[in-house]
Amino acid sequence: MAAYLLGYDIGSSSVKAALVDAQTGRLVASATSPDQEMKILSPQADWGEQNPEDWWQEVIRATERLKNAHPFAGDDVLAIGIAYQMHGLVVVDKNFEVLRPAIIWCDSRAVSIGQQALRDLGETYCLGDLLNSPGNFTASKLKWVKEHEPDVYAKIHKIMLPGDYIAFRLSGEAQTTASGLSEGILWDFKENQLATHLLDYFGIDASLVSDVVPTFGFQASVSSQAASLLGLKAGTPITYRAGDQPNNAFSLNVLRAGEVAATAGTSGVIYGITQETSFDREGRINTFVHVNSQPTDPHLGVLACVNGTGILNSWLRRLVGNLPYEALNQLAAQAPIGAANLLFYPFGNGAERILGNKNPGANLKNLSLTTHQIEHVLRAAQEGIVFALTMGLHIMESVGVTAQVVRAGQANMFLSPVFREAFVNTTGATLELYNTDGAQGAARGAGIGVGVYSSFDEAFASLERVSLTEPQPQLQAAYTEAFDRWHSKLQLTEFTNAY
Repeated sequence: MAAYLLGYDIGSSSVKAALVDAQTGRLVASATSPDQEMKILSPQADWGEQNPEDWWQEVIRATERLKNAHPFAGDDVLAIGIAYQMHGLVVVDKNFEVLRPAIIWCDSRAVSIGQQALRDLGETYCLGDLLNSPGNFTASKLKWVKEHEPDVYAKIHKIMLPGDYIAFRLSGEAQTTASGLSEGILWDFKENQLATHLLDYFGIDASLVSDVVPTFGFQASVSSQAASLLGLKAGTPITYRAGDQPNNAFSLNVLRAGEVAATAGTSGVIYGITQETSFDREGRINTFVHVNSQPTDPHLGVLACVNGTGILNSWLRRLVGNLPYEALNQLAAQAPIGAANLLFYPFGNGAERILGNKNPGANLKNLSLTTHQIEHVLRAAQEGIVFALTMGLHIMESVGVTAQVVRAGQANMFLSPVFREAFVNTTGATLELYNTDGAQGAARGAGIGVGVYSSFDEAFASLERVSLTEPQPQLQAAYTEAFDRWHSKLQLTEFTNAY
């Protein structure tokens, strides 16, 4: 009898499902839905919303496509794991009906609420206990609903993160994790519990928060209704859940202090593991509970994020007539390092944390109508994303998180030779790419949670490094010069503390 592990990755662009052979740990099949990126609703400038029902429908379609790619019976699935877009807010009533569209990760409406909370509660509590400014995260978004949509707020029975909502649709159980609460700035690291002091300040009843379950281990079972829709077996256990960036690190077996992961998909992220309670006093990077953290053996993930990564790349693709991304990468490679002095700033997709929660908008500087061609623009965009990530990495270094080797999945912008070359020669880190993704990581996490694997090492025995890119001394000087030029032009007054 076949035995599989099923992983879902709930993104803001698409939902991916992966089927992993439980015995070998190898990918059997994967599927993504929809074919085009899911829409992000923007009722006002700097808002970002999605309908949670759309995520669920894409879970159904992705599962159907997975079965078409590799037919399997519901009895064959031993456990399910879920990865999901972080920092979102889903609110449901007592009948568990969604009350409004989810406020997702790139939405900036609650920035001022988080900043006021930092001023009122003080750095000692926010940075010492929460390890973060309340910022533009889930707790602040819920306060925004309370202030601006009181009729909606009055009906809220439970709040959920996007992955919590999908787990609810699978099981009928409203649950969350400590790691998830930390990403919403709802976790007190000193007390190792829900951040009740912050909730009291916001006037939010702690009963709105779902029950906390372990990241690994039995959480809930697939309901008969969900089983019927998905072609799974009722009672199949859900045994793993994590936000996309902690899960990306987990997918790459980044679990120990000093290890670093990266991704460059919808957002660009560098995520390093530490066992120290690190924080940046200006809130430009964030610290979360990592998936393998235990009260007696804490592991924290320190994260630097660039929101305007995937949206810039997809905008350029549309601009040039929807050429394949591979063709864009080939064009970018035709321009020289530094893109003939053309500078692209990949901001404008909501408030950027590395810029102190400001949104300057995307900028293209030094454009020469007689010199620059599309290949210069494409290269400047890829370099600009790398340079912004390098800014984030330098902030991380200031709190003791360094990157000598960075692991990433062989996907998204890391498929571009220009991006890889710029990344290693600007950051100075060696880049290792692996044959994995978030959905595979979620499946392996489910395997640990259900007891198929007795250790993390066993779960990742089949993980394969597919490429290694090292810095080249003959190129580093040119990239350092290009980075310095890019950074020197980031002269907006409000960003003077950004780096």
